[in-house]
Amino acid sequence: MMKSRELPAGEINKMIRVSSISGPSSSTAKGRDIRFAGSRFGWHKLPWKKLSLHVGLVAILMLAIPLFVAISEPGSTPVLASSDWSGVTQAVAAEAVTPAATTNTAAGDAASKELIPAPQPEAKDYPNIGVSSRSVVWIVAQLHLYFGAFVLAVPIFVLLIEWIGVKTGDSRYEAMAHEFMKISATAYAITSLLGGTLAFALFLLYPDFMGYMMRVFGSQTLVYAALFFSESIVVYLYYYSWDALRYGNAKWAHLTLGLLVNVVGLTLMVMSNAWATFMMAPSGVNEVGAVTGNIWQILKGPLWNALNLHRFIANIAFGGAVVGAYAAYRFLSSKTPEEKAHYDWMGYTANFIAILSFLPLPFAGYYLMAEVYAYSQTMGITAMGGILAWLFIVQAVLIGAILLAGNYYLWSGMSRTEGSERYQGYIKYIAFVLVTSFLVWITPHTLILSPAEIRLLGGANHHILGVFGIMPAKNIAVNLMLIFTFLSFQLFRRADKVAVVSWERAGNALMVTIYAVAVFNVVFAGVYYGYFTNTLYKVGSSVMQVASTLTVIISGIILDTYLYKGARILPSHWGKVTNRSQYALFALPVAFTWLMALMGYVRSSVRTHWHVNNIMRDNSPDNFIPAIGYAGNMMTIVTILFIAMVLFVFWVSTLSEKKQLPPESSGQEVGQ
Repeated sequence: MMKSRELPAGEINKMIRVSSISGPSSSTAKGRDIRFAGSRFGWHKLPWKKLSLHVGLVAILMLAIPLFVAISEPGSTPVLASSDWSGVTQAVAAEAVTPAATTNTAAGDAASKELIPAPQPEAKDYPNIGVSSRSVVWIVAQLHLYFGAFVLAVPIFVLLIEWIGVKTGDSRYEAMAHEFMKISATAYAITSLLGGTLAFALFLLYPDFMGYMMRVFGSQTLVYAALFFSESIVVYLYYYSWDALRYGNAKWAHLTLGLLVNVVGLTLMVMSNAWATFMMAPSGVNEVGAVTGNIWQILKGPLWNALNLHRFIANIAFGGAVVGAYAAYRFLSSKTPEEKAHYDWMGYTANFIAILSFLPLPFAGYYLMAEVYAYSQTMGITAMGGILAWLFIVQAVLIGAILLAGNYYLWSGMSRTEGSERYQGYIKYIAFVLVTSFLVWITPHTLILSPAEIRLLGGANHHILGVFGIMPAKNIAVNLMLIFTFLSFQLFRRADKVAVVSWERAGNALMVTIYAVAVFNVVFAGVYYGYFTNTLYKVGSSVMQVASTLTVIISGIILDTYLYKGARILPSHWGKVTNRSQYALFALPVAFTWLMALMGYVRSSVRTHWHVNNIMRDNSPDNFIPAIGYAGNMMTIVTILFIAMVLFVFWVSTLSEKKQLPPESSGQEVGQ
């Protein structure tokens, strides 16, 4: 991959930001084969299970083709600027494209006519609407991203839950999957409206930038539109055909529709991610922004895969948190024990999805930032060692709130199970580790002090607590929080089970050993390599810590799967939990929403004063990195707006369950 040019320290301080956004009783359905209306045509005799599998595989291939279809002739290798050319004008840029870049003179003359450099708009070229254009786009784009993440994530675990219901014959899974999908279908319309509003705002407020992006990605924008319409069709077919294709062979046709929803949704996600990463790390263009590569070289930029992985995991965790809030909303408004039991179980499942998906998310974020550093150290230092560094303290507060709320829900949920008293004594130790690690994680390295305070303290770093302000201490803290959160999750999962395998004691001993070794590795690597070796080993030690944490999570899941196979299940009294546990489910989406806004601001701000990094400069009135206070206000506004809109979605989704009773007969005809 090509590297971006590095700017001198003096220019870094002058850089300014681009103007854009950054349960209940179970009934079985096994063996039932209720034929749908087309049975008289013999459709029920078709091998739907095999056909559905084949259709699904073909759909995956068909929907992947648009990403590659534009690859016609191999383009030249993507080239990025390696020297300071920020003062180059559009006229000079045009002269830089010469036939000498080709091997054939005639072909070079033809090619040079097609190599159009990126426009360089001036301040007068940006429409003035009387308010900050960046703020308008920021709010609309962030709201669209929230709802897009939600409607992308929910069908993923809805399909999995529906499939579990088919395999187990447990109608609870079927009902829960259907209800989750109802929320997603309701939110999908809002997602579409916000997407259209965002496109309108971008073309109106940043016409030159959008014109350039349209020229770079070309027909891919039409492919995106076609996929969006395709998703609209399959989403509503999937939801409204739920009861029509519910049993027997027809169920496999319905699962195929769910597969299509997810294939189209994921394709849309990776395509839009390519646009975002092109703005940060452009590829497939030369140093003046002229397109020299094919569409695949443009799409597959240096940061594309890392952002795809990070957003995929984050979206699932975010979607689980939002539907968990829906379950809490319904639990608190339920009137009967049966309803409370159903929504208690639904909230437990949503929290399971959110926390289990969240555990590997920090490692995906680490991978993304590692790729940012590899592409440009300037961008990496701007994010984590420059003006944006303090925001990672705020990030620590939000992630800590997510982990503490998730753990509290797990501890509260254990009370509904009769076997939970075996593990209650461990909770205080887990809480101590979580709180201590959280305090270490939020300790800043350099304090914001007045001159008098600096003189009194003897420097900007605290002489005792300063040792906790650097990355080795924070790496220890975050990995310990993840390990002990998984321990809470594991004890919660074990609370209602009694193992019957002969090797139970050996299995538990092995699990304890894995935990002990992992904790030792995390602490040793952080202390020894972080404080007593050079920087190279400091960075390398984090790999050892990540491997230790992932080993605990993966081995714990695998070991418990076999250890509790055929286990004796103890009674669980669903619905017998405190209201406080449901408030924890509300805290999760609020913290997730604010966190997504925060990290989106950081990711967008590392481009500083560029629309497209080192290619197209931003000369609008908003071409600076907003102050942290202003950015915090914007993040809070979009968080409040999203939560309000989500509550509206929750309310709308319950209207179909309410029916007004007809008025009592008064003995008179209406109108008499």
